[in-house]
Order: sequence, then structure tokens, then C-alpha cells
Amino acid sequence: MENLSATTAAGKDKEDAMAALTPREVVGELDKYIVGQAQAKRAVAIALRNRWRRQQLPDDMRDEVAPKNILMIGPTGVGKTEIARRLARLSNSPFIKVEASKYTEVGYVGRDVESMVRDLVELSKNLMRAEMEETVQKKAREMARERLLDLLLPPPPGRPPPREDPHMDDLGREQHQKTRDKFAAYLAEGRFDDREVEIEIHEKAGPMMDVASAPGMEEMGNNIKDMLGSLLPHKTRRKKMKVPDAFKALANQEAEKLIDQEKLVEEALQRVQHNGIIFIDEVDKIIGRQGAQGTADVSREGVQRDLLPIVEGSSVNTKYGIVKTDHILFIAAGAFHSAKPSDLIPEFQGRFPIRVELDSLSKEDFYRILTEPDNALVKQYIELLKPEGVDIRFTDDAIGEIAAMSATVNERTENIGARRLQTVMEKLLEDISFDAPDLETKTISIDGETVRAKLKDIVQDEDLSRYIL
Repeated sequence: MENLSATTAAGKDKEDAMAALTPREVVGELDKYIVGQAQAKRAVAIALRNRWRRQQLPDDMRDEVAPKNILMIGPTGVGKTEIARRLARLSNSPFIKVEASKYTEVGYVGRDVESMVRDLVELSKNLMRAEMEETVQKKAREMARERLLDLLLPPPPGRPPPREDPHMDDLGREQHQKTRDKFAAYLAEGRFDDREVEIEIHEKAGPMMDVASAPGMEEMGNNIKDMLGSLLPHKTRRKKMKVPDAFKALANQEAEKLIDQEKLVEEALQRVQHNGIIFIDEVDKIIGRQGAQGTADVSREGVQRDLLPIVEGSSVNTKYGIVKTDHILFIAAGAFHSAKPSDLIPEFQGRFPIRVELDSLSKEDFYRILTEPDNALVKQYIELLKPEGVDIRFTDDAIGEIAAMSATVNERTENIGARRLQTVMEKLLEDISFDAPDLETKTISIDGETVRAKLKDIVQDEDLSRYIL
């Protein structure tokens, strides 16, 4: 239990440290990965800080403070999803992105809106398990090493282990321990890496089964499978594997034993309820067209109405227990090309009081995206080709030309934002990426002229750029 306490305390300290970041510090962290969009960054930074502020309030007031959900408005590829995802990673919060168009009103074929909360719980559980396993990993590895040594140095047939053998004298035990210590040193040095051992692998008995369920009833199907799985007896089978693989398998088994499963689920549910973030994309796709009679539009407003209680705060039944959504932060987003935010039903608009508009990206923004962030695309390609021994270098005018061409293509064809840079870069480096293992000259400089020669014809021909870029 002391390992579990350490896990919980470590996770809470990390969470508190992240949540206590000031809004200015949050924006500074987001600036490392996302160019521009200051208004959206400020909105999410305030939302994150408000979570920390709420935790400082008295209990009776804390439950009354609801999160101020955010509606992001802007074209594709300008950073809406990335801002939300980076915020969740920064605050160590469970995060899920869903598309509103995948859900349907109750009574229609499709996923029900509550499934997004159930999916978030699963993600939170996996997140908590990874954190707990990391904390108990050291002890689990020690226990796995002892089990592996028992396999490498077994007692004589029909005899118990030396430590439990009442007929073995002190001298025999001392000799056995010396041999065991020698084997432990060999194990650490990797001398046993090619040796095979036989270990027990736990598995469920019975064949794999699928439970047929109607669309929208996935949760019931999953519950039935879990129930049937728990009724089937567990069995073990012996499997031979190399020592390094056996050590990993044994360490995983020991880590599983050290983790309190009930505490794991409890912590996962708490984290969802108080720190969860659900990003609902394409909300403009669930706006019904005025006067439309086709079945494609029938359930659009219904999806908005089904989302209302979840966003407002309700209790969702999951296989791990009831989850209250009162303090989950919802961030909705949409391009709103053919509709306006005011076309959403009034009740839905009211659930998202904070609205921010993200700007379309210019040539200057593209240049900054290529050079400034920690994960800038130019840096990625340079590192990606290093394993091939290729040292690729971009001049400043080459980066400027890539930015200008990307902006031009976005203007002439569909505006897909920063994603256009990936298309242009991939086309530019296509030959180098293909020939990299066979290149004789491993140092390659790319300047503005190289970029123009490779892409000029495609960019100037609108029809060609529409299909290639």
C-alpha cells in the first residue's frame, strides 16, 4: 500500500504543480508549439487557472463554480485541436477529441453522446495505470529478477527451494546464495540473454467471443462481454521465451500485483470529474439546414439537445461507476463556413459562454510555424533524415519560399491551414526521402531556387496544385 500512496501523492503533486501555472505561464508554454492565436490561448489559460482557483474555495462554494466552456471558431488547420491537446498535456488532464458529426439523436442509428464520457474514463484509467506502474516499476523489477533467478537456478527435482528446505544446512544455504549472487551478476551483464526459460502466462479460459449489439448499444455489449469474461475461470499456460522477454513479462505481472485496482479506478474517475477535457470538433456540422426535410438533417438539432445535459452537468453510467460531468471542461470547435454560431440552438449556445475566433494563417505565420516551435516541421525533417546519414540544410529564403507557396495554394484552393505545409514539404523532399539510403552526397542544401524549381509549375497551375498539393 505504501507504493500506492506514493503513486497517488506523486500524481497529485504533478497535477497541482501544472494546475498552479499562471495564465501567462500557460500561454508561454503553448507558444512553444503553436504560433499566434493569442485570444484562444488566453481563453484556455484562464479556464485552466480557474480550475486551480476552484480547488482553493471552501467545499460549499467549490461545487457551485462551474467551468466556463469555450467555443472556438476558425478554419481547419489553424490550431484549435492542438491548443486543447497541448493544454491537456500541460495540465496532465484526461483528454479526448470527438467529432460531433459521429453522434446521432437517441432513436437513430449511430453513437450516443454519453459514449464520449465513457471513452474519456477509459483513457483516464490507462493514464492512471501508466503512472502507477511507473512508480512501482523499481520494486516490480526487483521482484521479477528474483523470480527469474529462481528459474535460472532451480532446486533439484523433488526438493523445495533452498530457502525453504528444512534439510539444508547453513553451509549449503551459503553456497547456494553465492551461486545465486553470481547468476544475478551474469544476468545484469546480459550473459543469459540467449538462454530460454519457461514462465507462466495468465490468460482467460474459453474462446474469444463477440456480443452482437445494435448500433448505439456498444456500452451494453461491452458490459455483457465483461460480465461473461469475469465468469470464465482464469488459467495459466507455460511458455518458453528468451530471458529478456521473460523479465519484461514477469515485471509486468509483478507491477499488476502491486497496483490496487480499486484505488486505480477511484483515482481515474476523480481525475475525469475534476480535470477532464472533452474537445467536440465539427459542431457546425450538427446545425440543421432551414427547411430541410431529408433524413440527413433530421437528427442534427437532436444531437445538440442530447449534448445539453452532458455539457451542463449530468451523471453518466460507466462500467466503472457513475461519472458526474459538472466540472469537465468542454471545448467545442467548428469552421462555420456555411453556418454561424448563432444558428446553434440557444440552449447550446448558452452552454458555451466563452467564444474565441481563431485567425486564418498568413505567409508570415507559416514562416514562424516552420521555424519557431519546438516541434517545427523543418526541424522534424532534419532529424528524420539523420538516421540515413543525410545532413539536410534549409536556407532562410528556402523557408520563406515554402511559406509563400503554401499560403498561395491555400488561397487558390481549399484553405486547410498549417496542414498545407506538410503537403508542400513532403512533395519538396520526396526524391531525397526516397533516395536517402543510396545518396553519395550526404550533405544537401536547399535554397529558394531549389524550392521554386521543384514546386513552381505545380503552384502556378491551379488544377495541378488542387490535385497534387
